[in-house]
Amino acid sequence: MSNPQSFPASVYATRLTRAQQLATSAGTPLVITPGPDLAYLTGIVSESFERLTALVITDAGFGLVVPRLELAILKDSSVPGLGEAGVELSVLDWVDGDDPYALVLGLLAGATTVAVADAVPALHLVPLLDRGLSARLATDVLRRLRMIKDAAELDELRAAGAAIDRVHARVGDFLKVGRTEREVADDIAAAIVEEGHTEAAFIIVGSGPHGADPHHEVSDRVVEAGDVVVVDIGGPLASGYNSDCTRTYAMGEPSEEILEQYALLERAQRASVDAVRPGVSAEAIDAAGRDLLADAGLGEFFLHRTGHGIGLSVHEEPYIVAGNDIPVEPGMAFSIEPGIYFSGRWGARIEDIVIVTEDGCEPVNTRPHSLTIL
Repeated sequence: MSNPQSFPASVYATRLTRAQQLATSAGTPLVITPGPDLAYLTGIVSESFERLTALVITDAGFGLVVPRLELAILKDSSVPGLGEAGVELSVLDWVDGDDPYALVLGLLAGATTVAVADAVPALHLVPLLDRGLSARLATDVLRRLRMIKDAAELDELRAAGAAIDRVHARVGDFLKVGRTEREVADDIAAAIVEEGHTEAAFIIVGSGPHGADPHHEVSDRVVEAGDVVVVDIGGPLASGYNSDCTRTYAMGEPSEEILEQYALLERAQRASVDAVRPGVSAEAIDAAGRDLLADAGLGEFFLHRTGHGIGLSVHEEPYIVAGNDIPVEPGMAFSIEPGIYFSGRWGARIEDIVIVTEDGCEPVNTRPHSLTIL
């Protein structure tokens, strides 16, 4: 994960305070180990190792248990500035031979049930359970925070969208008949970094029959004349906020059947984007495009949900899928990415990230949606 400490400490102070309010309402303290939730709340970017690092949030305040040998990670986080921003966070460091779980229990001050982030490894959860705590997932508390992006987050998502659009604008320079998917992907990976990302988090170059596999990555298959090629790419900016955008390309003039089916996909993607506005459920947004494809006889070829939230994680809540009745709200950001997949033949997908506004939505990707003929 890139370092998301690009915001003032006051931003993280607001997030911590809000997390404390939600935890109090839920009646359960929070225990959060390294991962996207800790990065979101504090700007601390680290991994869970055998030594415990944990943020503890209770009614009484905030505490951070951290190995002394890893104290340096706090310098690039919000922690040094939180006091001036109005949040007092106590740092409890420990060395090998100490009992970090006892430090967590001390911060919990007698609480018997905690809510834990879903990134907490069993290596650290089990020792807490062995000491009499019971645990549940903190998803209900934390997802509310991360689903509604603040202004600084939305600016980062806009910048990420513009950066990946610049990469798609260059795909025609790389995607050529006679090259392998892997060769094309290597050039795209370099372009992703050149256009402002810290790395390429994922690259799908699905040519011909490989395009019918939604999660195909790359292979040594040679791109052939007549192929339809799905290119799904993304990565994080230095802030840690991600891009994710898919466009579909054709190597030469496609058949009338392909053009007709792709036109239906384009209409379906537009229908779901047009359905996005405050108060509309995630499942209704999914249905807007899905029903159009089903009515055209293509429903069975749309194999996945319509979208997923995005932020510090490429995939996070809200999920735009049947059965999710959550109403979308201003500040939510998610993908709209219907696809059609014909096994053994070809596939296509169109994906934009959209931000929910007060009266609709704002796509952060603006490249043409039409089948790009190379």
